[in-house]
Amino acid sequence: MPNPRLAGRYAQSLIDLATEKNQLEEVYTDMKYLQAVCKASKDFVNLLKSPIIKADQKNSIVNAVTKGKISELTTSFNTLLVKKGRESDLPEIAFAFVDLYNERKGIHRVKLTTATAVSDEVKRSIETKVKTAQGLGTVELETAIDEKLIGGFVLEFNNKLVDASILRELKDIKKQFSGNLFVQKLR
Repeated sequence: MPNPRLAGRYAQSLIDLATEKNQLEEVYTDMKYLQAVCKASKDFVNLLKSPIIKADQKNSIVNAVTKGKISELTTSFNTLLVKKGRESDLPEIAFAFVDLYNERKGIHRVKLTTATAVSDEVKRSIETKVKTAQGLGTVELETAIDEKLIGGFVLEFNNKLVDASILRELKDIKKQFSGNLFVQKLR
């Protein structure tokens, strides 16, 4: 069960410890790696959530997956999570850590969803327009492809949504036709 409050507390503790030990950038890289592993492998996430697998087995599997790829501080943190029975919250903690890091460094995540892949030139153009229009410092652009959009794009940033997709336009037109008051008077 998702627990954003708990994930936020663990992430804040880890960010404070990493800052204290001057390892914030290393731990950030580690959390991005763990985030990527959790996104790429549903089996890994299911392993973390499994009540059947014992804690020592989970710890050895997590260590095997991350060996040589994350710092000693992050390895110790993962071991602590397994000891406390909170390993199932690792994916959420990694996402919360990255969000806190971005907030601390003034990095704004922007998600661009299009029907087809876009060129690097278009990505740079969108980054520049978002920076200047919203007065943002650093922008981290994430792209996704959703063929259901048919065309256009959806842009998400700072809890704002710009939906310029053909799918939305078609839904708006459908809504206008379904609410047409004149059709009832013709019958």
